Amino acid sequence: MTRVLVVDDEPSILRALRINLAARDYEVSTAADGTTGLAAVARDRPDVIILDLGLPDMDGTEVIHGVRGWTSIPIIVLSAWGQESAKVAALDAGADDYVTKPFGMDELLARLRAAVRRASPAPDEPVLTTPDFTVDLAAKRVTRDGQDVRLTPTEWQVLEILVRNSGRLVTQRQLLQEVWGQSYETESNYLRVYMAQLRRKLEPEPSQPKYLLTEPGMGYRFNA
Repeated sequence: MTRVLVVDDEPSILRALRINLAARDYEVSTAADGTTGLAAVARDRPDVIILDLGLPDMDGTEVIHGVRGWTSIPIIVLSAWGQESAKVAALDAGADDYVTKPFGMDELLARLRAAVRRASPAPDEPVLTTPDFTVDLAAKRVTRDGQDVRLTPTEWQVLEILVRNSGRLVTQRQLLQEVWGQSYETESNYLRVYMAQLRRKLEPEPSQPKYLLTEPGMGYRFNA
C-alpha cells in the first residue's frame, strides 16, 4: 500500500484528500503545518508527499529543503493561482511536480501515480543510446556529449512515455492523459510547448527533428 503524507492547513482539503485517497487504497497521514509535516516525514516514511506551499508556520520551500536534506521522496506541491514564482522556487528546491488550486481530483491522482512510478526504479530498465544522446530509464537520466541534460519532471515524463513506445505512435490524447490527467485531454498546446523544449535540449537541429517526430493531427513518435 502506497503511503501518502498530505501537508496542508486547510481542513477541507485535508478531509477531501484523506477520503479520496483512502478510497483508492492509499495509506494517508496528514499534517496542518510545516513543523508537523517534517516530523511526519521522519516518523512515517511516506512514499510520496503532497505539500501546500502556503503553510502557517513556514514557507513550503523550507519544508522541501528540509526533506531534500536526507531523502528523495517525491513531492507534489499545491499552489494558488498566480503563484508562478513560488512554483518555480519549489521546483528549484527539489519538488517533483505541482498542481494549482483549485484542482481536479483526477489530475492530482494522475500526478500522484506518475510521481510514485518515477520513484520506483527497476534495475533492469533499458538504456537507449542514440548518436546524439542517451536515455537511462532506470536512473531517470539523460546525457548528451557526456554531460547530464537537465529536464523538468514534466519533460522527463513526456520523453519517458515516448521512449518506452519507441517507433510507435503515441497519440496526443494518451500523452495528455498520462502526464496531465483526463481533464487535459484537449490541451494539445501543452504538448507543443514541451516537445519544443525537448527538441531544443536533445535534437542536433531542433527545427528539423530526427528523434522526436510529430505525426500531424495524431500525436508523436520517438524515432530511435
